Formats: sequence, structure tokens, C-alpha cells
Amino acid sequence: MTMKRTTRRKRKQKRCIRIIIATFLIFLSLLIIGGISLFALIQDTPALSEEQLQNPSTSVIYDKNENKVANITGNEHRLPVNIDDVPTQVQNAFIAIEDARFRKHSGVDLKRIAGAILANMEEGWGAEGGSTITQQVVKNTYLSPEKTLKRKAQEAYLAIQMEKNYSKDEILEMYINTIYFGHGAYGLGAAAEVYFNKDVSELTVSEAALLAGLPQRPSGYDPFKYPEAATDRREIVLSAMERHNFISSEMAEEAKNTEIESMLSQEQENNSYQGFIDYAIEELIKKGFEENELYNGGFKIYTTLDPEAQAFTNEVMTGTDTIPFPDEAFKAGVVLMDTKTGAIRAIGGNRDPEAEGIQRGFNFATDIKRQPGSTIKPILDYGPAIEYNNWSTYHQIKDEKLELDGKEFKNYDGRFHGIVSMRESLVNSYNIPAIKTFLELENDQAKQFAANLGIDLEHAYPSYAIGGFGNEDGVSPLKMAGAYATFGNNGQYHEPYAVTKVEYPAGEVRELESEGQKAMNDYTAYMITDMLKDVVEEGTGTLARIDGLPMAGKTGTTNPPEGISAGSTDSWFVGYTTEYTAAVWTGYETTSTEQFISKEDARISRLLFKEIMSHASQDIETADFTKPSSVEEVMIDTRNGKVASNHTPSSSIVAELFVKGTTIPMEYKPVQKDTTNNNSNNQEEKEKKEKEKDQKEEKKEQEKMEKEKKKEEEKKKKEEKEDNNQEKQDSDDNNASNRDKKEKNTDEDANNNSEQNDNSEEDSEDSQEENDSNETDQPGSDDESNKEEESIESDKNNNEEEED
Repeated sequence: MTMKRTTRRKRKQKRCIRIIIATFLIFLSLLIIGGISLFALIQDTPALSEEQLQNPSTSVIYDKNENKVANITGNEHRLPVNIDDVPTQVQNAFIAIEDARFRKHSGVDLKRIAGAILANMEEGWGAEGGSTITQQVVKNTYLSPEKTLKRKAQEAYLAIQMEKNYSKDEILEMYINTIYFGHGAYGLGAAAEVYFNKDVSELTVSEAALLAGLPQRPSGYDPFKYPEAATDRREIVLSAMERHNFISSEMAEEAKNTEIESMLSQEQENNSYQGFIDYAIEELIKKGFEENELYNGGFKIYTTLDPEAQAFTNEVMTGTDTIPFPDEAFKAGVVLMDTKTGAIRAIGGNRDPEAEGIQRGFNFATDIKRQPGSTIKPILDYGPAIEYNNWSTYHQIKDEKLELDGKEFKNYDGRFHGIVSMRESLVNSYNIPAIKTFLELENDQAKQFAANLGIDLEHAYPSYAIGGFGNEDGVSPLKMAGAYATFGNNGQYHEPYAVTKVEYPAGEVRELESEGQKAMNDYTAYMITDMLKDVVEEGTGTLARIDGLPMAGKTGTTNPPEGISAGSTDSWFVGYTTEYTAAVWTGYETTSTEQFISKEDARISRLLFKEIMSHASQDIETADFTKPSSVEEVMIDTRNGKVASNHTPSSSIVAELFVKGTTIPMEYKPVQKDTTNNNSNNQEEKEKKEKEKDQKEEKKEQEKMEKEKKKEEEKKKKEEKEDNNQEKQDSDDNNASNRDKKEKNTDEDANNNSEQNDNSEEDSEDSQEENDSNETDQPGSDDESNKEEESIESDKNNNEEEED
């Protein structure tokens, strides 16, 4: 037994030894593998350079020809400070929000990472970051912003090396002198001057907290533009300072009660490309780039900017002899882009030259959400009708009184035009045919078509058909340019873009050009374009016409608030050639009875378009739009809606477009989908007419019976008189007898004539009622046609005064 126990004990010991050895070997292997992996990750880590640590690289903007146009911050402003001149409380503001254990760790702080997670959960996202200040200096100076294991390993390695070579004060000094604070200010010294016009040594706790919160998102927390967001961020910093015992609760509360606006000085930074640069930054942020890394990462940012077009746009936006802006408060937003690619060539974001130069200022070309007026008709009405219903440009629509949900819609000229084609409706910008077309679409076809063109709408009510958007929806010139360019690009949509590629300091390149997507069939794009060419040639957009340049476009205005009878709130013109597309909006930030767009002012959007498009197109060959094989041109006899014959007079022939393969009817009869309200109104009108007709017939019948009764009574009296006076009559001479006969015949003739007149009136009224009934389904009479022809000249004079 003893020997057996000894044997079992030895076996257990051997197994334990083997497990220990195996565990050691595994650990050793992992250590070796980890070491090798770590070595592989850090072997190409750049060496620390004091010069580079003191002066991190600034990202640079390049134009479409890859020529440098500006630093991403515009004019850089640097004012280095010595750490000894920075008050302790100011230092602590940055340490509290960025790295509370800065003076205790050796470059990488695991406890800091865990604490950051907890602080973010308790105080809100952004309360603390995971990287130490040392790591941030390394990242901003040497490494790309890619979130990869290799980058993090190199960052940690360099941070440890940096802690060995530099003191904590030296590292903190590097940090506050190199981070970007917005408005072109690099470093704490420049930021104190830009935001408060102070020296760093004079900063208060509240001011220090505001500045300490900016580097995370210099534009998002910009106190000039977003004072509320800046205030919230400052409070997060102050709470962090209080939590880490850098300030008392009383000091924190006092600092929080200081209003942001009272602290700030005014800062203006002029850059003629600033509006374009701002949009490029916004675009990169949406594509995943971190804002602070864009400013400090040393990127080469290649854009679509055309410097010459941008300079000319800036010039005309300030006003010229041909474009007389009414006052300084009158605003405009312009986007010029490549029709084929979606590349943005110029952005006119603000008429005020000083405001245009303000970094991150409001951009009326990209930031606004306004009602588009009639410029939306090709997008929500006629485009979908062609795409989904295969309508031709000659499709007949009845322009008549229209009431929906108690609201009566009108055309800009206050008239109804009877039966009109889709082309006539769009060229003359009639509202009622546009709404009727919209009502013909099924489900969300209009919304889907618009979404394919980059315009996402929350709703699509009938009022949207003529550009009367609600508060939830609205468009900018940028959105409208992207949508209209799709019509000029055979139905291919490119999301407008400003950045073609970004090159990292290490040489890696990220391509960012927009990829085209099919938004509609080529026949839809061409048929809309063909009608919009007529808008420019003979419709509401003739003022924007450029001689010799094949182009298409559409005007748009929106109704003013109550109290303004002859004016509008917004004025648009969006147009395109095969090379360029431009969208122009004009108006006031706030419309009032003292500040609105007059009829004369409404011309400015078309004039701006004409100037900018003329300049962009002056040195290039612009081809006309090419009709695709999917479209068939048909000659129509306007007298009867049939295909024209060899005998049709040329004055009665129009060329219209049909989707190839669809049936071309020999005669067009308008058929419109009735709405609930229309059905109700029509039924009431019909019942009213029938009731009136019945009443008239009953009245006539009663009158006829009364006349017959009267006639019988008169005849009876005469017979009685004849009986009573028979003897006397016998004695009368023949002349008296003849007179009696004559009087009787005269009475009978009078009664007969009266009856004939009654019957004639009844027939006439029945005929008139029949004509009234026929007018509902038939085109206007010849007399109406003549009147309409007489008003053509008036229409031509009025079509430049569109009012939606």
C-alpha cells in the first residue's frame, strides 16, 4: 500500500512539474511574441525632435490644380508663452479636463483610462479623455489620426520616451503652445488675445475653463457662434476642476455664473476662401475626421476649389453696377459646381466681405433651410410624373379652380388657363397644374424621387408641390445645385463635394471623390431639361439667359407674410449647362413689412446666376444636351391633340417628347384624379344645377297651365255672351259680325304667340345648361381661345413676375 501511495505521489509531482513547465513556456512564448509584435509595431516609430515638438504641422488646403491656397486655419496666429507665466489655475484647467494625473504618471496612465470612462458616465461625454497630455503632444506632432493598434503602440512608446527626456512643465508648455483653439489661434497665448484681448497672466478661472474646453471641438464650442454650447463645455471643465480639488465649490459656482458674451472680445479674420474652407472642414468631419486632428495633423487637403471662379463669385456678391443690391441686410447664397462630377468650384456664403472672412461664420449657401418655391416643381411634380407614369411633355392638364382642405390655390397671375400641356405649365410656372400632377403620384413617389436627388423630406403635402415647405423641411443652394445637376448629367446623381483626397504626413492617401448613382432614367432627365430650356428661352427665366450658351433653369419665389401684397420672402434661380450648375438664393434673414423682396429685388437671383455662369463658361466649349435613344420627338397638331399630318399648318405644330415605347394617343383628353374635396364640390354643384333646372321647369309648367285655364275661361265667357246676344247679333249688320270674328282671331293669335315664346325660352335655357355641363370636360370655346390668344402678349410681359 505504501509503495502504491508513493508511486501515485510521484506521478502527481511529475504532472505538476509538466504543467508548470508548459505554463512557463506558454508565458515565455507569449512574452516573446508580444515583444516581437511590439517591436514590429514600434520599429518605424519616428525619433523625437525638439523642433517638431515645439512647432507641430498645420494642415494645408490645395485647390483643384493642387496649388496651395491657404492653411486650414486661414491666417495663423501664434503667440508662444513660457509655462512660468501661466497662472497655476490656468494650468489646472487644462490638466483637470485632459489629464488629472498628469504630474503622477510616466507618459501612459492605465488608471487614467479607467477614470476617464467613469467620468464620462457621470459627467457626460467629454468630461475626460483617455489619452494623457503627453500622448496628445506626441499624436499631434508625429502621428496620423488613424485609430489603429500600431498607432496607439507608437504613441505610448513615444510618450514614455518623452517623459524620460522632458520635465512635466516642459511637456505642459509644449501642449498649451501647440494645440489649436479656433479662429486661427495656435497656442494659449494667441487664444487669450483672440477671445479676450488679454495676456495669459490676466486670465480668470472662468476664462481659463472656456479655453481649456475648446481644443476638443474648436468650431463646435466656438463661443462667438455657439455661446450656449461653449457655456455647457465650460461648466464641464469647472466641474472637473472642482472634483479634482483644483478650485473650491464657491469658485466653481462664481465662474459658472459669468456670462460668456460679457467675457468675449470681437475677433475678425479675413480670408477670401474661408466659406469654402469651412465647408471642406464640415465635409471631412462628417466623413469621420476629428476636428482637432484636422487642424494639427499636418494633412495635405486637396479640394475642388476653382480660385478664379471663387474670386469672381466673391466680387459679384458684394454688388456691381449690373446687380444693385437694395441694402446691406439683403443676403445671398451661391454654389457653383461641376455638372458631371458634383465637384464644388465656388461657394458664395455671405455678401459681407468681413463676415465672409470669419472662420466658421454662417454660410447662406450651405447652412440655410428655406422654402424653394417653384424650383421644386421638376423635383416633386413633373420629374416623378415622367419617371413613374411615363408622361409626355404634351400631357394635358386642366388649369382650373382648385380647393384642398379648405385652402384655395391660385396661379401667380390670378387666372385659370384651361387645358394646358405639362410643358406650358412648367414654362409659365402655373401652380394648379403642378399640384394636380403631384396628386397623380402614388404613395411616396415624390419623396423617393427627391431623396434620389439628395433632398430628404419629412413630409410631402400638396403645398410642397409648389415649394410651400413646412418648418421641418427646407433646402439650401448646395442641395438644389446637387439635385438640378442630376438632370443635366443624364440622371446620374453625385453628392456635391469639396475634398478630393487627404494625404497624411506619412504619405498615405485617402480618396474622397463622390461616386455617381443612378437617380432616374435618362429620358426623365432629358425631358425635364428640354422643358427647362424653354423656361430660360421664353418663360419665367429669360432674364438669366446667356446668348449662345445652351442652358436650362427654373425660377422660384415664395409668398411673403401677411401685410405684404407685392413682394416675396425668397427668390431663387437654379440652372445648369452640360459643364456647370449654379444655384442662387436671395432674401433676408427675417422677412417683415419693412424688409422683404420687392419685384425688382426678385431679379437679383437671376442676375447673379447670369454673371457667375457667364464667367465660368467663357473659356470653354459647352455642348448642348444630347437626346437619348429612350426619348422620341413627336410633332403634335395643337388644334386637336393628334399627331400632326402633312396638311397641318406649321403654326399649329409643336414638337413634344415622349418616352419611347409608350403609346402615343391619337388625341389627348385630360383625365385628372379627383380629390375628396373636389368630388364633394363637384357633386354639390351638380345637385344645385339640377335643383335649379327642376324649379325652372316646374315654374314654366305652372305658367303654361295658368295661361291655358285663362284661355278656356275667356272662350267660355265669349260663348255665353254670344248666346245672350244672339238675337241682337242677328239684327246687327254684317260689319259688326266681321268685327267680332276679327277680335276672336286676334286673341287666339296672341295666346299662341305667348305659348311659343315660353317654349322657346325653355329650349334656350336647357341648351345653356347643357353647354355649362359640357364645359367641365371640354377645352374652352373658340371665343375663350381667342381671348387666350389676345392675352399671350400680356403673359410674356408678366412671366418674369412669377409669384408662387
